[in-house]
Amino acid sequence: MGWYSWAPYVPAAVKRQRSANKLAKLGKKGFSASPVRADGRTIARSFWGQAWCANLEAYSDFSNRLPRGRTYLRNGSVLHLGVKAGRIDAFVAGSDLYKIQISIAPVPVRQWAAIRKESAGRIGSLVELLRGRLSNEVMDTVTRKGTGLFPAPKEIQMECSCPDWATLCKHLAAVLYGVSVRLDERPELLFLLRGVDHEELIAEAAAAPIAAGAPEAGKALGLDASGLSALFGIDVEEEVVMVPPSKKARPSRTPAVHRPVTKAPAAPALRKAPPQEREATPIRFVQSLRAGTTVTAKELAALGISAATRQNWLTEEVLMRTDVRGLYRATARTRRRVERYMEKSRLTARS
Repeated sequence: MGWYSWAPYVPAAVKRQRSANKLAKLGKKGFSASPVRADGRTIARSFWGQAWCANLEAYSDFSNRLPRGRTYLRNGSVLHLGVKAGRIDAFVAGSDLYKIQISIAPVPVRQWAAIRKESAGRIGSLVELLRGRLSNEVMDTVTRKGTGLFPAPKEIQMECSCPDWATLCKHLAAVLYGVSVRLDERPELLFLLRGVDHEELIAEAAAAPIAAGAPEAGKALGLDASGLSALFGIDVEEEVVMVPPSKKARPSRTPAVHRPVTKAPAAPALRKAPPQEREATPIRFVQSLRAGTTVTAKELAALGISAATRQNWLTEEVLMRTDVRGLYRATARTRRRVERYMEKSRLTARS
């Protein structure tokens, strides 16, 4: 070919196969490849994965090359993607096999302390944290641009062995999007990448009282609860406060009847009723269902909640099992679900 001729066209599948063959040679030396690929209309499905993508797309620094990166990820060109503390290593198939290294700066100490403080008392368990079942306030804190958990462009240093002179080439863009798929599988990798311990958020929650009267979340993103749910595809719990009646029952005006006093034998000391014998008064009982409190099968049955419904709630982790049979631990979602169930039962009874 002369200098004026185009290079012959090579199908993408052939390029991937050639790159895979080169990567296989590294496997003979002990290297274990971990490919990543996005299937479906959306790249990420979980809260953490979608929030990672939203953070990337929020910065104009990345806007030009991100679309090509999505294409490369979807067609299987990311042959390896590994996440370590503060670092991402990858191999991407192109005209050649390109090696990629991305460094992510750790979250500044003061910034991490602020995140822990704002999230204190608002995360019920480690499972809720990693599954993205967060309140509006915590979601707003961790996704806030510039001060949340997700890195800004100035905190990302990228290198690719391809000849493209751009700071963000299509191979790097594919890897950045590939991280969101990894977060779908293992959300704790975000905390590893940013150099913080996600269990510290749970420790802060255990040490702090339950937050009350918190400001409306989502203001930094300009979204209400429904908008946040639509953006990240997760459950956003809104607390509904039920106020008990303020008027006390008037004492009876029936005059007391005086009877001769007879000495009765001493009554045995009353023992404190176990949880299974507590009386379930609807309003006060439902208000007491906070994350971490216990509730019995007998109390739920008194509210009309069937055994089948309880079993479904255990499967969905609305309730958590304990070591005592028939005794469950409430979560941040229990109260809301009980209120919905009781309201639905009332409407059914009226109809």
